[in-house]
Amino acid sequence: MSLSYRVQSDWEQLPAGFTHLDVVGVGVDSRDRVYVFTRAQPRVLVYEPDGRFVRSWGEGFFTTRTHGLTVAPDDSIYCVDEGAEVVYKFSPEGALLQTIGTVGRASDTGYDGSLESIRPGAGPFNRPTNLAVHPNGDLYVSDGYGNARVHRFSVDGELKQSWGEPGTGPGQFMLPHGIWCASDGRVFVADRENDRIQIFSPDGEYLAAWSDVQRPTAVYMDRAGVIYVSELWRPVGHRSYTRGVTAVDLPGRVSIFDSRGTLLARWGGAARTAAGNFVAPHTICADSTGEVYVGEVTHTFGVKPGLVPADSHTFQKFHRES
Repeated sequence: MSLSYRVQSDWEQLPAGFTHLDVVGVGVDSRDRVYVFTRAQPRVLVYEPDGRFVRSWGEGFFTTRTHGLTVAPDDSIYCVDEGAEVVYKFSPEGALLQTIGTVGRASDTGYDGSLESIRPGAGPFNRPTNLAVHPNGDLYVSDGYGNARVHRFSVDGELKQSWGEPGTGPGQFMLPHGIWCASDGRVFVADRENDRIQIFSPDGEYLAAWSDVQRPTAVYMDRAGVIYVSELWRPVGHRSYTRGVTAVDLPGRVSIFDSRGTLLARWGGAARTAAGNFVAPHTICADSTGEVYVGEVTHTFGVKPGLVPADSHTFQKFHRES
């Protein structure tokens, strides 16, 4: 089986005065409503499946270092605020239901801004990145820029288990950036700077790794078991911890796999600002009909360094054609 997609550039009906210089998280609920988590004007935007704007919430609440969004099976919304060092749980309308972690308190990992400074064995959180909901209700959090761990919580927010340490070996991480729990219980972790997705049992036992990825930022699995991966741009001269320094420019892209890791589709080219290509893919999801949504941290990775124009796309929808 192979899949093909085409971009729908006019899908999002963004209200006047709203911007999203970076789109850090995206998810869909049981009605295929789309939830978009942003920076610069940090908030959650909600859209109908046809792109009509429904509401926004979170204005004045989040830090400017928002990071990940996950829609739970009961349609509650988990938002990871990296800058606040916490995970928040909201109702679909934006009512705060739960906070995991302590606002403003980072765990002591030795982190000084470099991945090499992180000491093993630290607890939650130090610049956490994303959350996944397990079929049994447990919550798994990837942690993150300032740590090298996965933390497992009960649905009530009680820490049950942690695993991982800095490194390139099995079960080690160099920036665990995205996480997803499959219907069969496996836990997929996007080990970004090691250029791989690691797969674990629910208890953290290492099972396998997929290496046919490039700086994976997010993992999403749909109801049919199809796996969607957003992959970040790797410029010339940038170092991978497993592949060394790259001598060629590797544009951002999207890859889609079956549950065994067979590639079904892949796209993204050097013309980064062209519709359908990518500047800096950061988050991905798909709805019940196979429509794909991709958010990008375009301002952080492209506009601020002067590599792309300020009006470059940060959020795109792709229609599944086959």
